[in-house]
Amino acid sequence: MPEVGILIVDDDVANQRALKNILDAEGWRVRIVQGETRALSELASSSWNLAIVNMAVTDIRGPLFGILKELSQTDTPTQPEGESPPRRAFRTLFLVPGSVAQQVQPRLEREGLPYSLTPYHLNDFLEKVSELLVEAGAIAEPIRSIGGFSARKRRRLDLRLSRDGRRGTMFASRDDYQMTEEEMVEFERQEEEDRKKRAKAIKDREHL
Repeated sequence: MPEVGILIVDDDVANQRALKNILDAEGWRVRIVQGETRALSELASSSWNLAIVNMAVTDIRGPLFGILKELSQTDTPTQPEGESPPRRAFRTLFLVPGSVAQQVQPRLEREGLPYSLTPYHLNDFLEKVSELLVEAGAIAEPIRSIGGFSARKRRRLDLRLSRDGRRGTMFASRDDYQMTEEEMVEFERQEEEDRKKRAKAIKDREHL
């Protein structure tokens, strides 16, 4: 199955970090963009399965919302024989903070577009994201809870969230992730090893 690509449209740095850590833990390719112009540019590349969009920084009357709506309501396209690269289905999860819920929520419900009111729980978020990825044909089955992660991935997520010290403003509750000094050292070592492996893989591909 092709690599899963997720685009995050959000200007809040804490939210960006928390979302990226959670989605990175599953091994998905994640990119964060700020502003509608950059988001539109990324969408034009057709390399994304899912967009996660903070409606506090997105104009519901603007061109980005219109394009996301159109893409998200399109069924999986038929792949013409021999076409490259392959087309992808696409879905959007709209994040709706309380500050804009009154203006945004009725429109999303009227259009039948998936959304989550924030703050929300981590398990609910993972379940919703994975269900949309299944709809997009990006993964085979949804993750019903954080327990759907492997033990290693759950541990890495726990350590990342602990190191960052916060998850942003989207979560309804925060679990306490406490790291010992030894765990921090081990985590940093693993991160450095992974960084070197990625750099080596890129270098090897360049020499092919």
